[in-house]
Amino acid sequence: MSPFQITRTLPEDATDAALRADVLQGLTTTPKTLPPKWFYDAHGSELFEQITELQEYYPTRAEREILRDRAGEIAAAARARTLVELGSGSSEKTRHLLDALTGLHTYVPVDVSDSALTQAGQALVAERPGLAVHALIADFTGDLALPDTPGPRLLAFLGGTIGNLLPAERADFLGSLRALLAPGDALLLGTDLVKDERVLVRAYDDAAGVTAAFNKNVLTVVNRELGADFDPAAFDHVALWDPRDEWIEMRLRSRTGQTVKIPALDLAVDFAAGEELRTEVSAKFREEGVRAELAHAGLELTHWWTDRAGRFALSLSTVR
Repeated sequence: MSPFQITRTLPEDATDAALRADVLQGLTTTPKTLPPKWFYDAHGSELFEQITELQEYYPTRAEREILRDRAGEIAAAARARTLVELGSGSSEKTRHLLDALTGLHTYVPVDVSDSALTQAGQALVAERPGLAVHALIADFTGDLALPDTPGPRLLAFLGGTIGNLLPAERADFLGSLRALLAPGDALLLGTDLVKDERVLVRAYDDAAGVTAAFNKNVLTVVNRELGADFDPAAFDHVALWDPRDEWIEMRLRSRTGQTVKIPALDLAVDFAAGEELRTEVSAKFREEGVRAELAHAGLELTHWWTDRAGRFALSLSTVR
């Protein structure tokens, strides 16, 4: 059997259907919303890579620091023979774990991008002759079926992406992850932490305007895929801290009253001057809150690691 396999569980037309459904629902409700996953076409992914290098954007550096410094401890606690990574992308950060997991047999990267999975998977098997890579083209927020691989398994969900889900969505999602785990398996979860409002807002509203371009890219995606006539220049990027819900909201604020046509949906959407379209929620967490949410899903938090500045956390939890 080849050391690299790739399996598609996502139908070829699933992305188009999901975009249509999300745009129709999000732009016909009040307030208007679009899910953040539509930022990430090829250009949006390039912009996000630029964001991760910005001085203001700390989460990627902070998480990388934890993985670099604590990978040995994570590996010793998990004892995994299979590593499953949700939203793996280039698998760049995961290399610290791959190095530390000395008994690892199989790596299962999960992503919607077949090109990213193929490129990363082939590179890994070339670098690591003893490692089997079984990539899954799948939407990990849906019904995910994992391949039959040796246990114990370590399921990694890094980057703080859990914060893009609303509380009820997080509860459902964590419950779905728990259902994938057997006794002895573990979940490694990345969470951005509550901190000074000024630090948080700067991370999502950088001086160079890269995040603003990233935010507006969702309009370009809708234009290209659904024939819409959004003018990104007619919207301002907004990043706000909500102290009650303890999350950052990214929004696009209409500069004028305008009507946007979306021919593929036979839809015309009116925006009042100053009306805002929410494009992302990014929740920030406290240890006790993470512990409680995991417990509600049937998982017990056993290890908690932060970077030296206490900005970001990785937690390890096991089946209760």
